[in-house]
Amino acid sequence: MKLSMTLNGEPFAAEIGSDAMLVDVLRLNQFTGTKEGCGVGVCGACTVLVNNGPVSSCIYLAVMAEGAEVWTVEGLTSKDSDLLNAFVEKEGMQCGICTPGQVVSCYALGIENPSANEEEIREFMAGNLCRCTGYVTITESVRTYLDSK
Repeated sequence: MKLSMTLNGEPFAAEIGSDAMLVDVLRLNQFTGTKEGCGVGVCGACTVLVNNGPVSSCIYLAVMAEGAEVWTVEGLTSKDSDLLNAFVEKEGMQCGICTPGQVVSCYALGIENPSANEEEIREFMAGNLCRCTGYVTITESVRTYLDSK
């Protein structure tokens, strides 16, 4: 079946199986920033935006993105340099596995609640697991990004 959507602001089309997950379609088409960490939608590494809402692309059927606007970490960091700069400045990344999902979720929080306090940041970002940073630098990165808006 054919999938048509807007991907990172550009028209995108691909032939997919009816059971294809969005993460697989993205990675097979060279959008490898999106990582599959757990495969069951709990770690957040595969987070992308679909119509401005964060979704776990490892459990999101690609056919559900038909006609949607989808943004990956590559597109968002190209579109908004403050996003990546905040994570670099505050060292909100270490090994890089969770970073794409953290960055995408940070952008989504900027849409949903740009004046979020620290508790709201931590609550919103709770769906993105990290085994390296202890979350302090991630929270600081998100705060820096939100302050830039």
